[in-house]
Amino acid sequence: MEYSTIIDISVGLHEKTVVYPGTPAFLAEPTVSRATGSRLTKLTMSTHFGTHLDAPLHADAHGKSITDLPLNHFIGTCRVVDGSQAAVNISLSDAQQWEVQKRERILIKTSNSARGLDTFYPDFTYVSPAAANYLASRDIALIGIDYYSIKQKGSTDNTPHTAFLLKNIPIIEGINLKNVEAGEYILVALPLKLHGVDGSPCRAILLK
Repeated sequence: MEYSTIIDISVGLHEKTVVYPGTPAFLAEPTVSRATGSRLTKLTMSTHFGTHLDAPLHADAHGKSITDLPLNHFIGTCRVVDGSQAAVNISLSDAQQWEVQKRERILIKTSNSARGLDTFYPDFTYVSPAAANYLASRDIALIGIDYYSIKQKGSTDNTPHTAFLLKNIPIIEGINLKNVEAGEYILVALPLKLHGVDGSPCRAILLK
C-alpha cells in the first residue's frame, strides 16, 4: 500500500472535547504507580466519546460487541461523499445520488465539518431514517458522519442507528472532515480491544 499523505480525522480527547448531552463526562486524573512511582493517568470516559465507533450492541442488547466485529470493517478503501448542501439532514435523494456499492466504506461530509466539532450544536446535520435504510440496504462495510451522532438529537426514531447496527454495519461518529475533499482514500479506524462493550474511541486516519 502506497500513500503520500496522512490525514488525521480524529478529534483530540481532553476536558474541553464535546461530550454528547446525557453521556459521562471525560476526566483525566494524574496518578502514580505504587510499585514504581512512574507517572500514570486515570481516565474516565464513555465508549462513545470523541471520535468513536458504534457496535451493534449499542442498539441491540443481543448484538455484537466491538471486538466481535472483524477488523476488516475498519481498514480499507473508503469514499468521502459530499453532503454539505444538506440544510437539515441527509435525505434519501442525497444518499441515492452517491450510487453506493456493496461493501463500501462511506464517510459523509456535511456542513458540520465547516462549523466545527469544538462546540455542541443541537441542530447538527444528521442522516434521515429513509437515507439510513437505503444505505444499509446497500450492504456497506461501514458508515461515518462528521458529528457526534448519526441520529437527530431528541428524536425517538432510532432508525439511523438500528438500520446499520442490526446488519452489523459499524458507525463511526465524530470524524473531522473539514480539510478533506470528496473522493477515495484508505481508512484506518481501529477500535480499542475492549471486550463485551458497545463501542470504542478510535484514532481515525485517511491515507491518500
